[in-house]
Amino acid sequence: MNAHDRRVGAATLKRLRLSRGWSLADTARAIIDTASRLGQPLGSSGASVQRSVARWESSTAPVLPGERYQLLLAHVYARGSDGQHSLGLGSDFAELLDALAHLRESQRQLHELRTLLVRTATDGGGGLLALLGPSTQRALNEALADPARIDGELLAGMRTAIDDVNGQVGSIPFVRLQLLLAPVVESCRRLLADAVPLLRLSELCSIAAQAYTLAGRLAFETRDDDASRALYAAATDTAGRIGDPWQRAVVHMSHALVTLYSTPGINAARTLVDAAVRDARAGASITVRGRAHALQAEIAARAGARRHAQAALSLAWYDMDGDREGDPSSSSFSPAHLRGFDGLCELYVGDPAVAHDAFARSAQALTRPRERVQRAIVTTDQALARIRLGDPSAAAELLHDCIDGASSTGSRVATIRLRRARQELRPWRTEAFVADLDDHLIGVLGA
Repeated sequence: MNAHDRRVGAATLKRLRLSRGWSLADTARAIIDTASRLGQPLGSSGASVQRSVARWESSTAPVLPGERYQLLLAHVYARGSDGQHSLGLGSDFAELLDALAHLRESQRQLHELRTLLVRTATDGGGGLLALLGPSTQRALNEALADPARIDGELLAGMRTAIDDVNGQVGSIPFVRLQLLLAPVVESCRRLLADAVPLLRLSELCSIAAQAYTLAGRLAFETRDDDASRALYAAATDTAGRIGDPWQRAVVHMSHALVTLYSTPGINAARTLVDAAVRDARAGASITVRGRAHALQAEIAARAGARRHAQAALSLAWYDMDGDREGDPSSSSFSPAHLRGFDGLCELYVGDPAVAHDAFARSAQALTRPRERVQRAIVTTDQALARIRLGDPSAAAELLHDCIDGASSTGSRVATIRLRRARQELRPWRTEAFVADLDDHLIGVLGA
């Protein structure tokens, strides 16, 4: 970040203030009032806060607001003139985050601010339209009345809202994410049932498939398996209307993962994974192909098919080690995720010591907020490897962290994997370290 970037940030803060018709004194009052409303009175005079606002907006030496002021500014600008929360593309809140980024605030802090405000927006079940910025809301209402008015800006706003929800997985309870995604899912259904202009149909189908897939996953996490299956069926059908089959492969993979934990046996999941591999091989995304091969390896390993698992895993690494520049998929699947599949294959049909080390490397690399769910899963599998290496006490110690991870993310898969790991400790059920683990399980997860 250079001096020019900081000036851009300061100018953005000033533009935000002026767009609301506020003077420096008005902004100071809004900050002080917000602090009182949140039960965190500043204890500073209006003149002092006003001077701070002026320093943030300085055209010569702008200053980054401190964390407390950032939080207060976030609450101020997250509400529109109608008092409703607006956090999406084109909102004042989005502009604020952009300004703070230019003033050299870290992406982690900005993510935490966004997470906190999403939580606030969904308190009491409200904030249904919070991730659809004001311009997107207006354009969406117009398009629902007349599909011919669908344009690129509206579609970009809808896709951004989906990405925002997906980015909060692991940070926000799944039931709140369902609330935020619901308007996009319903809008996609209504628009696709109407006469959408051919020029926009493919992109709308892509957005709808993405929305339905994420909604299917969220329904699974909240234990509504019937709704989940219906949403995945809609996603599969919609993705089939898109030219490149890699997008349908993404749907199949997500569906396979939830099926693996909601349907007895592995045959139903295997059918979906095989379909994903076929679509991925015919598609343009190397990253999606690599992930499909990794899932194929896991299913083979779970079935005890060592050679098949190794072959699929080799293909996955070949894909991930290739040139993925310009890949059309925005998937976050990475070598760190693939190392987790290395561990799974070794755990089921190989060497548990190799599995343990692979899981440890994978968990160490999964540090982003969005990766908390995957980290909890991988760490639970690492504990399983410790059990099979004959060190149940060390496994139990690791599972304590997994309990906290499963509780903080609310992940159904992490919880299922955790309970299966606990079952592996049955031979040591009279040991004190297992009793301590059970106390932790009951206290946090109620089971």
